[in-house]
Amino acid sequence: MFNIGIPELIVIFIVALLVVGPKKIPDLAKSLGKAIGEFRRATEDVTESLKETLKEDEPAPKDNGLKDSLLYGKGDDSSPRTFNNKT
Repeated sequence: MFNIGIPELIVIFIVALLVVGPKKIPDLAKSLGKAIGEFRRATEDVTESLKETLKEDEPAPKDNGLKDSLLYGKGDDSSPRTFNNKT
């Protein structure tokens, strides 16, 4: 997602250790993890509601039996069938 490798994580950890201190690092990591989890849940809820809204707005596909008539010969038999065989 962010393309962060091991060297970058080590640098981030060292900077956090210097800024926050060794005693507060676990609390900071815990609160950061909770915040990321809440953000993910919120974005998933928003995307699901958008998908549902877009799905409701889409018109239903109209096939009018075209699939059945092409595949299985079913359909409207009221029209006469004419074949032009030119041999």
